[in-house]
Order: sequence, then C-alpha cells, then structure tokens
Amino acid sequence: MMANCADSVRVAHPLFQAEGGGSIPTSALQLEFGAIDQKKAVDLNMQWHSRLPRFTDAMVREPAVAYGALYDGIYYATAIWTAPIARLLNGKNWMELRRMAIADDAPPNTASRMLGWMAKDIHRRFPQIVRLISYQDTEVHKGTIYRAAGWERTTESMVAGLGWNSNRSTSLATQSYNKMQSIAPKVRWERAI
Repeated sequence: MMANCADSVRVAHPLFQAEGGGSIPTSALQLEFGAIDQKKAVDLNMQWHSRLPRFTDAMVREPAVAYGALYDGIYYATAIWTAPIARLLNGKNWMELRRMAIADDAPPNTASRMLGWMAKDIHRRFPQIVRLISYQDTEVHKGTIYRAAGWERTTESMVAGLGWNSNRSTSLATQSYNKMQSIAPKVRWERAI
C-alpha cells in the first residue's frame, strides 16, 4: 500500500463546503481525467476495488491504458483497460475495462462521467478500436454506471457457481486464482466508439 503517499490520505468531509468545492470535490465535473502509470492504477485499484482487488501487471494485454481521476492532486478513481481477456473477442479491435475503482469519498456520478471521458480518449488514442466492453458482477453492482454513460447491456455470461475457467482441464494455478474471483453471473456491457 502507499501509506506514505499524499494521494492516499483522505480528509474528513467538513459540514459545509468552502466556495468552489473546498478541499474535496463536490461534483464529478470538478475532476481532472488523464492517463496514468499502470503501476499507479494497480495500486489504487488494490485500495478501492469493491470486489476483485487482485490485478497485476502480468494480467495486461496490449493495447492497454490506465486512467485516473484527480482533484487538487488527490486521486479519486482509477481504471485499467486492456485487450479483451476472452479469446473469442481478441482480434476484433475491442478493448475491455478490466478494473475500475472509485474512492469512497469521490463525488456522485464519478464512474459514469469517467466512462464517457475514457471512451473519447480511447477513440483518440487507439483509432483502430471500434467497441468497448466491460463485465458487471451482478452480486454487487446493478449496472447503473453503464446505463448512465450510454452503454448497452448485451449478454449475461456464466452460470452462477462456475468460475470463468470451469472445465476439468484447467491448471491448478488457474483453479487457485479462480477461487479468489467472483463466481456470480456477469453481464457484459458494450459501447461502440
């Protein structure tokens, strides 16, 4: 963890905000979005992700980009995009939102605003990419951020109780990794760019 980093320190919310939003953002419109170092994104994800904190540099597939949302030099959100993990989707010029994590004290609508901004930046940065995808864990999320950002709900994948790699030939390392992952059904959301 980054116990000694200034961006990991959170100030208690004051009862009344100072003019201009005070020391914490009161609106997602106040956040600055930008590409950040992948290691920084992984570290922030480990601090904030609601369900699946395990994400390492080794899990990145090119093309890849990581983003952060800041206010007054403090991070409030992060996201990591890579080529799709599902082998049937590779080669389709798609990118997958592998992890998105929002700090508890981030302003309302941070996630959906960040999704919109990232779609525009990915389109500019990777002109060959034609579609974005992300998977919602139905056990802990309702998909509200995707609906608010104009994404389309497409398919529900995986039967509850089975891991992503549930066949008998799966390696012991993969089986061990799957035990750390959610086994709830996932909904795939998509957005053409």
